[in-house]
Amino acid sequence: MKTRNHRFTSESVTEGHPDKVADQISDAILDAHLKGDPQARVAVETTVKTNLVVLVGEVTSKNYVDYVGVTRHVLEHIGYTDPSLGFSVQENMYVVNIQHQSEDIALGVDRSLESKSGELEDELGAGDQGMMFGYAVDETENYMPLTIELSHALTKRLSEVRKQKLVDFLRPDGKAQVTVVYDGLTPIEVEHVVVSAQHSPDVHENTLREFIVEEVIKKVIPSELLTDRTHFHINPTGRFVTGGPNGDSGLTGRKIIVDTYGSRAPHGGGSFSGKDPTKVDRSATYAARYLAKNIVAAGLAREALIQLAYVIGEAKPVSIYVDTFGTGNVDEGELERYLMEQDYIELTPKGIIDKFGLQHPEGWNYLDTAAYGHFGKPHFPWEQLDMVPILQEYFSVNACTNC
Repeated sequence: MKTRNHRFTSESVTEGHPDKVADQISDAILDAHLKGDPQARVAVETTVKTNLVVLVGEVTSKNYVDYVGVTRHVLEHIGYTDPSLGFSVQENMYVVNIQHQSEDIALGVDRSLESKSGELEDELGAGDQGMMFGYAVDETENYMPLTIELSHALTKRLSEVRKQKLVDFLRPDGKAQVTVVYDGLTPIEVEHVVVSAQHSPDVHENTLREFIVEEVIKKVIPSELLTDRTHFHINPTGRFVTGGPNGDSGLTGRKIIVDTYGSRAPHGGGSFSGKDPTKVDRSATYAARYLAKNIVAAGLAREALIQLAYVIGEAKPVSIYVDTFGTGNVDEGELERYLMEQDYIELTPKGIIDKFGLQHPEGWNYLDTAAYGHFGKPHFPWEQLDMVPILQEYFSVNACTNC
């Protein structure tokens, strides 16, 4: 557990950032397939550049999806409707190369080689090998690092004021970065705030700066965290007119640190957007977050990191790793053994899908995850705390037995 004063920084990007445009298109296509075919297998990636959208990937689905229609709807919602931006619904060219899923991959996913009784049993196998991480910390109400929470809040606010037309000079692209000073796990103050907002060419720099400080930063960051030592960096280059896919190419899966914990925790490397929940890159990462959050909420640790590792074609994780960074009230090895053996949440692709309803989203959709983070939003099923009483009961019994 850190006891010294230290600084930590995280960043976020707006929904109009080119990489996030790509993520949202990929997840909107996934939603469209699952709506008509919950068993659909989807792995779609999107590339965007000046007046160009390219969709590539593999899909096995009974449901027909108008890929260009879905894409255009996403771009309209984000706000790419002005041809002068160099990327717009009206002027874009759309290229689609989406094919049928590989039979070799499907073979490993459709039937696991594991069995409990010596006979083969139907079970979804992992679609690939890999390591997935989940993390939680008690420094915020939703058990997320404060730095990424504030960064997301800034970029979301930046998009909100643009869509609400509080001013007429903001454009869809933007980024934010926040540096927090900590005493151990306790946030003390915000030391640096960076906001880069795409804007029209005629707005004065001072007008933009004053608006961002008063209507974005001060509306989002708690006043008790802002001090005389807080530095505001607004459009540090001085000009951000050319932005979005016209200024930089975008690709699905390039903002995986923004999607998770703002580099506070390790990342297994796999991206999420455009992948159906049989892909453990996505579903097992959600399960790992669920476990870490419930462990911290149950009071077993102030901070928790969970690693799950899978092998292609096999259903159960081959290993579970727990690190509580010296903040735990329970032995980490005991936690690992419990998580591997417990049956409250089956840590197989099918078990995770069933637990969270990942093939039948209710009250949420995958497009919701594609901007401003996959974690910390209370309406997502992997954010629920229903395992807390189970953990508290089990480990309190063990603690008394071992006294």
